[in-house]
Amino acid sequence: MRGTIMSGHMAVKDGAVPQPHPSRMVEFRGHPIVVAVVPGQSSLVVLTAASLARATKASHIVFAHVDQRRCVVEENTDGSVVSVPIDPDAMDGDVETVRQGLTEEISTVLGDGDVPWRLEYLAGRPDRALTHLARAIDAAAFVVGARTHRRRRVQEFVSGSIATNLSHHQHRPVLVVPTAVVDWKDSSPWQ
Repeated sequence: MRGTIMSGHMAVKDGAVPQPHPSRMVEFRGHPIVVAVVPGQSSLVVLTAASLARATKASHIVFAHVDQRRCVVEENTDGSVVSVPIDPDAMDGDVETVRQGLTEEISTVLGDGDVPWRLEYLAGRPDRALTHLARAIDAAAFVVGARTHRRRRVQEFVSGSIATNLSHHQHRPVLVVPTAVVDWKDSSPWQ
């Protein structure tokens, strides 16, 4: 027999996934924004996140890089994770190199900006890792860059983009930043 559970101001049937609802909305003011970053990404993603944070009076920005070559061993209450390489022969020094590179890229773009920020190095599936982080820090929204690289089009066509997966598996809004313009005639995923 299935029962009903009250979740905030909405009823949820046992086993049902809670759906987006006004009672689950997180106010922007005073809450962080989670921004997915990758090395060499367009500075538009960082600039857009900073602009959104200022406009909404967000408390800070948490930039997050998700390394899919690593798996999570422990999830901490602050959203950070302890991870290990999936391949036991992989070099662990790569993590610090990527972390340092991303820190420098973000610092270069933001300069002495007025929005506080930090960088988290996560592991596993990007949408799940970003969702865990957002829940842990009570983030208001996500900012992600649109991927337009040809080699990723087929993969995203099959498995979905990070933005699409985020918008289907959690309740926070997702702002997608265009990072390149693609001609309409070249927009099919198999070209």
